[in-house]
Amino acid sequence: MKRLRTILWLLVAAAVIGVGALYLRQRPPTTQSTRTQVSFGGPFTLVEGKGQPFASSKLAGKPYAIFFGFTHCPDVCPTTLARLVKLRRQLSDEQAFQIVFVTVDPERDGPAEVGAYADLFGAPVIGLTGSPAQIATVKKQFGIFSEKVGGGDDYTVDHTATVLLFDRDGQFHSTIAPDEGDPAALAKLQRLTA
Repeated sequence: MKRLRTILWLLVAAAVIGVGALYLRQRPPTTQSTRTQVSFGGPFTLVEGKGQPFASSKLAGKPYAIFFGFTHCPDVCPTTLARLVKLRRQLSDEQAFQIVFVTVDPERDGPAEVGAYADLFGAPVIGLTGSPAQIATVKKQFGIFSEKVGGGDDYTVDHTATVLLFDRDGQFHSTIAPDEGDPAALAKLQRLTA
């Protein structure tokens, strides 16, 4: 009997400890914590294909898809921009959102190069460049990675290949990943432009 009582007391103690642990896990912290709001995107001024300054305020009031790449890109960049043009045409309003291309290779991609590259897609695409410092700032604002690979004139650039979507207020909405199917991407664009 004494042994049974000891076992029962041990079980009661274990239950009390378990309930206490659950209570402490669910209880909000007693010290006030401050959340840091992370900004993504933001205002910028770059240079468009005709050599004129382009302020991001020109994008206000209309959703936009922004993609960072370079004009010497052999596959990902032209494929992504052509895909965005195709998806935009599939929407009921072909001007439902703007497509913005920002070079990550300002040494080779001046205004004339990004302008000519944007024109290749047969639909309005805003091509932007800037000084290396300006491009570095915008890449940081939008969380874009890029890095030169190789040397000489034939170098390439590894870079983030995700399309970033922003609503008409300039707020980050979502992304389109390179391997994401067209139906899912189109659904995101429909929600963005609704």
